[in-house]
Amino acid sequence: MTQRDKPIIVWFRDDLRLGDHPALWEAAGSGRPLLCVFNFDAASEGLRALGGAARWWLHGALEALDEALAARGGGLALFRGAAVDMIPRIAAANSASAVFWNRRYGLAERRIDEAVKSALARLGIAGRSFNGHLIHEPWTISNSEGKPFRVFSAFWRAAARLGPPAAPLPSPETLRFARLPDELSRLCLPLSALALEPAAPDWAAGLRQTWQRGEAGARRGLKRFLEDGFAAYAANRDLPAAPATSRLSPYLRFGNISVRQVWHAATAAAMDGGPHGERNLEKFLSELGWREFSYHLLYHHPDLAQRNFQSRFDRMPWRDDAAALSAWQKGRTGYPLVDAGMRELWATGWMHNRVRMVAASFLTKHLLIDWRAGEAWFWDTLVDADPANNPASWQWVAGCGADAAPYFRIFNPVLQGEKFDPDGSYVRRWVPELQGLSRPHIHRPWTAAPTLLARTGIPAGAYPQPIVDHDRARNRALDAYRELG
Repeated sequence: MTQRDKPIIVWFRDDLRLGDHPALWEAAGSGRPLLCVFNFDAASEGLRALGGAARWWLHGALEALDEALAARGGGLALFRGAAVDMIPRIAAANSASAVFWNRRYGLAERRIDEAVKSALARLGIAGRSFNGHLIHEPWTISNSEGKPFRVFSAFWRAAARLGPPAAPLPSPETLRFARLPDELSRLCLPLSALALEPAAPDWAAGLRQTWQRGEAGARRGLKRFLEDGFAAYAANRDLPAAPATSRLSPYLRFGNISVRQVWHAATAAAMDGGPHGERNLEKFLSELGWREFSYHLLYHHPDLAQRNFQSRFDRMPWRDDAAALSAWQKGRTGYPLVDAGMRELWATGWMHNRVRMVAASFLTKHLLIDWRAGEAWFWDTLVDADPANNPASWQWVAGCGADAAPYFRIFNPVLQGEKFDPDGSYVRRWVPELQGLSRPHIHRPWTAAPTLLARTGIPAGAYPQPIVDHDRARNRALDAYRELG
């Protein structure tokens, strides 16, 4: 094998796409043959196991990536094992000249990548990493004292001073693929061997009806949003019944689309977006900014999903109430907006952001249940369960995070429903037993007289009474928060 024929391994992880993929672009530009691999790592120390919905998404994203590579004459080779063992073994067996990958930002992931790079170096194989996941990497933004930011607005202003992200890279026009050696062929697995999708019971029917996983689905989702939702994004983004949000979060989570692709497409759309284009763009880009800030927090505080960002909350008197937690998880709290959101989550693997905040506030403040219980449930049920965004957002709502919501901000789920779902369309979709209720009662079903319930076809007991009284729960939460000092 000549030096020119020694392949480059492209190690895919949370970047399951061909477009704007820096590691793939650099590898393809070398002119060397490529071996595209994905290693399912459930063995390395410190890695958080994916939840069920995320595993389901990963299956589809891997399948789509393999098909995209096959259309270009190659494919995605699947392996399983600790990365520090598997990646050097794959590279050595293939007489690779280098391994390229896009960076990750959790502490365990960074340690694994450094160990892999060291192991490759001992074999005389180069290891190169790239930024394919963020606009600005966490170590590039700091305050005037050189320390990490703790407030989003200041962070985002500092990020803005660095300028917009570079234009996204296109998909490589041509890819030259290496042949898989026999030793690797024996190690290579079929996708089904990873057992990522549910079998018995198969709970993913609603997810399949809702999503097209992979890069093509991401492109279609972005196009739909820019054509149908972006023009009224700032005005309608908080309305859960309106098709106003991008729904790109799972695609960003698994890298089926890059943040640079989304940023530049939205910026271009804003130029033709009429009188509200600039406002819509500002609002939308700030959501990408929160994602960036969450990774900034995760990088500097690796235990973001386990430990209170503000240590004084270690004294918080959280309640252990299994029945209340179960009612929240099942969408049986008696508060229609909360229940609609939790049922949407279970059916589709996703929940509207406004409703996420209300549901999270209800768990942590109305029920005084530890935010970590809610974060774990979302981690298991969200297709966009993100290692940075999920814990950062839960801590924000609970009041213990960076730039957290004030402790006295306790969402009233009734008023939130009346404000953001005024005609009850969202509730009626996800809580069908309340379909017959009129606007005055849809967010307060307990105020409807039994005769009214009977006339609307709602049998007694079909929908629960509130599991907690709002005013009493609010006062209990305020007392608990005040005691923290």
